[in-house]
Amino acid sequence: MPMKLSDYIAGFLAERGCTHVFGYAGGAITHLIDSLYQRQDLHFIGTYHEQGAAFAAEGYARRKNDLGVAIATSGPGATNLLTGIGSAYFDSIPCLYLTGQVNTYEYKGALPVRQLGFQETDIVSIVKPITKYAVRIIDPLQIRYELEKAISIATSGRKGPVLLDIPMDIQRANVDDNCLCGYPEKPEDRVADFSLAHIMELLGKAQRPVILVGGGVRLSSAQKLFNQMAKQLEIPIVCSLMGRDVYDNTNDNYFGMIGAYGNRYANLTIANSDFILALGTRLDSRQTGTASTFAREAKLVRVDIDRNELDKKIKKDEYAVHADIGYFLHALNEKISQLNNPAYSSWLEQARTYRQKYPSVGANHISDPNFIMSELSKITAVDDVICLDVGQNQMWAAQSMQISQDQRLLISGGMGAMGFSLPVAIGAYYQNPQRGKVLAIAGDGGLQMNIQELALLKRNRIPVKIIVMNNHSLGMIRHFQEMYFEGRYNATIKDYEAPDFCKIAAAYGIRTVNIKDSHELSSLKPLLSSDEPILIEIQLPQSTYVYPKLAINRPIEDQEPLLPRDELAGNMLVKPIGSDKTDSQA
Repeated sequence: MPMKLSDYIAGFLAERGCTHVFGYAGGAITHLIDSLYQRQDLHFIGTYHEQGAAFAAEGYARRKNDLGVAIATSGPGATNLLTGIGSAYFDSIPCLYLTGQVNTYEYKGALPVRQLGFQETDIVSIVKPITKYAVRIIDPLQIRYELEKAISIATSGRKGPVLLDIPMDIQRANVDDNCLCGYPEKPEDRVADFSLAHIMELLGKAQRPVILVGGGVRLSSAQKLFNQMAKQLEIPIVCSLMGRDVYDNTNDNYFGMIGAYGNRYANLTIANSDFILALGTRLDSRQTGTASTFAREAKLVRVDIDRNELDKKIKKDEYAVHADIGYFLHALNEKISQLNNPAYSSWLEQARTYRQKYPSVGANHISDPNFIMSELSKITAVDDVICLDVGQNQMWAAQSMQISQDQRLLISGGMGAMGFSLPVAIGAYYQNPQRGKVLAIAGDGGLQMNIQELALLKRNRIPVKIIVMNNHSLGMIRHFQEMYFEGRYNATIKDYEAPDFCKIAAAYGIRTVNIKDSHELSSLKPLLSSDEPILIEIQLPQSTYVYPKLAINRPIEDQEPLLPRDELAGNMLVKPIGSDKTDSQA
């Protein structure tokens, strides 16, 4: 049946299970916006900046673990999507970005001019390094094929974003859906050759094994399989930043997040291990520190869907498993009962000792942001979604929030984009408005990056709760300036100023609360349960720090503030590195 091509796109998305599309209006995308508005089963959510739309689509996709969609007009609209596209690419989030483009007859093509059509921009060439697939559609009859191909690529293998650039005359062209050819779906290769017997042998010989869980476990929808394995093995489990919400933190064999800003007890646990099963984590330098010193006496087995990540060796003798995490865990779970492994009670007790000696929360006072995060986690509930911005607030939450089963913690990992939490929270809310509360935690710097989306909260009465950790500085960089630039606070304290966020939110028509004292934290629980948007501003000292913190060229077990050398040595079951350093250096 003949129809306008933009109507076909809207119907295609709805049939695919998409319920919300995020975007910002513009001339080159008006046909598609009109088509979206005319459907009852698909809702267009107009943000106030295209970056907000890109992040909202990502939040929707992260919570659903399926496709998110954002649209933008040509030129500046398309380029404003870039940070969100990069975020989805680096964190393997399946998103479809649809951009408008000038009419095909206005496109400059191979002409040696900069531009023919107004706002004409070659967005496809710009985004190719940060997408799995990007193409400009020049034939209306290719629309079904390209939509199916793009979505297949986005949601298979190592997931990620795709982009279709659609000129205006293509959007308004008429097509007959009976004449459109589809994309021949290819069976997904979820399996690769690996020796489960070899892995079982390594695990059976281990005295101090550790499981390192990464974000790939959740991306492959393998949480239940992982929990089954964890229950059977009963060995210490640590996580990467992106794996923070995979395993219930209330379990006694959970020992925190590793890495440069990881929990000291987590780093001590993995540093002293003799076997590591790393699941769906790329083991970048922020996790390992200096790679040559990372878990130096441990055998390493890495499981990842991306062969390119496995080719980047951390240890010369590591064993790489190129496979879908779900398939691997299913195979492993069938064999675990046959494992003749020793009891790990003494090893678990050692890890518990680390956890007891080095808790993430110091003083039970509002001056300790880790305490605030710990208190926040006590008043969240099953199915709640916590969205973190980038900066000190992200690390405090990652260190000290206790994430229970079925809660989500949405984090910008690889891109590390400030301005992430508010629009991502909006997208996460729309993915399932009836399930759980949604919180956006941000610093004073990050919130200002996409503060305009407060208008969307007010307009649609979205009950997202924004918690601003306001230290009136860019704390992460300020700390670097103290360490490496003799305390020259350029653009972090000097030439930087944070506004009164309560006044700004009030101007948008949003209820606000300003918290300055520890006893006022008790007011948070009823606020979080409210059915309206609220901004909660928590006042912090300007000189806040994220500790523990790993300095350059130190092994991950040796974080700042440095332990006395004899205390560090007493924690080590493997040979300490740098034991010749004096206590004065500590």
